[in-house]
Amino acid sequence: MAEAASVRPPAAIAVVGLGNMGRPMAACLMRAGYAVTGYDLLPAARERFAQAGGRAAADVAAAVAGAAVVIALLPDGKAVRAAVTAMRPHLAAGTIVIDMSSSAPLGTRALGAELAAAGFAFIDAPVSGGVKRAADATLAVMVGGDPAVIDRVEPVLSAMGSAIFRTGPLGSGHAMKALNNYVSAAGLAAAVEALAVGRKFGLDPVVMTDVLNASSGRNNTTENKLKQFIIPKTFASGFSMALMAKDIRTADELAEALGIETPLAVLCTDLWEEEAKRLGPGADHTAYGRYLTER
Repeated sequence: MAEAASVRPPAAIAVVGLGNMGRPMAACLMRAGYAVTGYDLLPAARERFAQAGGRAAADVAAAVAGAAVVIALLPDGKAVRAAVTAMRPHLAAGTIVIDMSSSAPLGTRALGAELAAAGFAFIDAPVSGGVKRAADATLAVMVGGDPAVIDRVEPVLSAMGSAIFRTGPLGSGHAMKALNNYVSAAGLAAAVEALAVGRKFGLDPVVMTDVLNASSGRNNTTENKLKQFIIPKTFASGFSMALMAKDIRTADELAEALGIETPLAVLCTDLWEEEAKRLGPGADHTAYGRYLTER
């Protein structure tokens, strides 16, 4: 049997979910030469995509019709399952579905089994890097699933990310993403606590950031968030507090399901969920920097 061909331009791709990440990632696919159709439940999101030169479908059936690849970029695994349920009757034979959302890994495996039974390929490929790296196609992509399927869609993934990591079987990408965001959130919490203590003692937060970045305390927050969003109090990284809290919870629940004790993850989950509730659904995750200064 001949090996299935890679999905290359100008193949048709449907992007379901045109939010802060979905819109620039779809634009990267368009620049790479793919025929992209976008869909979002929110009319305003579809309109923004159309205004930027994208082809927006009025419903999910029209979006996925004839697509070689369907990419889901949605808030969580429940939203992905609902979208997949709606699109399944309209998928062409052999369509590959890629969940690039931050979904729960055990739910991903269950959904993958259902799609495989129906004759559709399914992989998970969540990303890290934020809106800026989504716009310039330099995201880190964590891919789980059948290696042969990943081979076929690697050109698609490479159009959106500069670092493609094959993490293992289906669900492993989502596990890695949740664990990555847990580590990121823990580092952010530690950094803003350190700045609050230092400021009270009389240290300059900008100087503190420079020292951290030249020392062993350096992390993603010290490099990319303190001076950019937290110290100036702009809190506008483009990734929400609610989504970060959800990802930490996913990591914590995965640890519990595997029987691994993670006391720091439990505490981190509680802290972030408390702040998400206090600051409201529209808060950026860097607004966690308000935590100590406002209490």
